[in-house]
Amino acid sequence: MRAAVVDDVALARRFRAAGLPVFVAGPVLVYVFALWFRALPSGGYANLYDGVGRFLAHLALPALTLAAAPMATTMRMTRSAVLEQLPQDYVRTARSKGLGERGVLRQHVLRNAYLPVLTILGLQVGAMFAGSVIVETIFNWPGMNTYLLQAINVRDYPVIQAVVLVASAIFVGVNFLTDVGYAFLDPRIRYG
Repeated sequence: MRAAVVDDVALARRFRAAGLPVFVAGPVLVYVFALWFRALPSGGYANLYDGVGRFLAHLALPALTLAAAPMATTMRMTRSAVLEQLPQDYVRTARSKGLGERGVLRQHVLRNAYLPVLTILGLQVGAMFAGSVIVETIFNWPGMNTYLLQAINVRDYPVIQAVVLVASAIFVGVNFLTDVGYAFLDPRIRYG
């Protein structure tokens, strides 16, 4: 038991280091991948019409920057949800029926463990949307939040209203998909 606690503490320290805020992760990723390795462009935007490879190269660093903090939280939540499900009776029953460990994890444990993870993912969309202002600035991307800030500076109220409406529609859509995901993952949940 003592070794498991020590492993959990070490794992938590690693996750805390992985969950960097976007204003730290962005410049670090630019330094490592654009300046040091020269593998990816440091900023700018490329259309899909310029080529899929070029578009993906310009998309890689901003996407990784936005995903750094939610990825750590999601991994932590997945781990704790799986550890919570493992000692349950239905897992022991599946093992006693002869189902292999991989089958138990895939068919029984992960399906029940994904419900809280799905909730966290739905909530993190708001944080990613808020953090994208900084990411758009760091990587010089023409995004919706940069457009919103420009509209606020010149007091362009119709644009501000449109961006808020689109952002609200995104949140409602994500919440809807989260609810549909609950029904898909857990057959006991049915909407009337």
